[in-house]
Amino acid sequence: MFHFKKDTKSLLARVIILTLTLIFLYLPIMTLVVYSFNASKMVTVWTEFSLKWYNALFHNSAIITAVGISLLLAFLSAIASVIIGTLAAFVMVRIRKFSGESAFLLFMTAPMILPEVISGLALLLLFVTLGDLIPVFSDRGLITIWIAHVTFCSAYATVVIRSRFVELDISIEEAAKDLGAGPMKVFFVIILPAIMPAEVAAFLLSFTMSMDDLVITSFVAGPNSTTLPMLIFSSVRRGLSPEINALASVIVLVVSLFAFVSWILTVRKQKRKARNAALVAAARRREAAIHIS
Repeated sequence: MFHFKKDTKSLLARVIILTLTLIFLYLPIMTLVVYSFNASKMVTVWTEFSLKWYNALFHNSAIITAVGISLLLAFLSAIASVIIGTLAAFVMVRIRKFSGESAFLLFMTAPMILPEVISGLALLLLFVTLGDLIPVFSDRGLITIWIAHVTFCSAYATVVIRSRFVELDISIEEAAKDLGAGPMKVFFVIILPAIMPAEVAAFLLSFTMSMDDLVITSFVAGPNSTTLPMLIFSSVRRGLSPEINALASVIVLVVSLFAFVSWILTVRKQKRKARNAALVAAARRREAAIHIS
């Protein structure tokens, strides 16, 4: 009886803590979504239900352009960051000790440690200096933003992919080499599929960080390359607009749909693995019964 009461109190405490945590995390988001359907221009005063701010959002060319720029930059930055992170992780794990290894590790992870203000200022000075030699850097457009995003995203991608590289069994690669596979075939046939979950995780992390960056982008962006975080920040400074609530609600909806689809696929994959394991176990039991008989 005593243990039953103790377990009940423990379960109740966990439920209360979980509930308070979820409220703390998601109540502001839910409030934002609710007020995106408010007809009033005052975002904190509810009048009546309306979809006019969503209509205004989809007819706002500045927001549509900023979303397109941010998505393009995030996609290209994520691809470049994953490629650089994969190569850097391969060097860290597979290449034996080499001269300058400590400096290589330091420079690859430095963007994670440096404050974004320092990184943004340093990149700005770099592009201003290069602008005298290479005209494309003087305009400070999409190319400079892309380079800046790859600079700090590749550091995070390297850490994620390296953690998966360390867990790989090198004996499988050695066996493939003994069977005549070349280095490129070993990488693309054996290593790359094995680290693919880390590649996807690094891509999503880099995509999100690039999509969300404001500080560094503000330093290296020109007048004709306004990203979505810059547009939202400038809009909030002039006064919170209900269109921003509608835009944030659309982003929350899209992210939620991706998360839900990913969860469904993960559950199906786990069920498929469990079913295959059960079939294999049943087949082994039948084989064992046949041998015994």
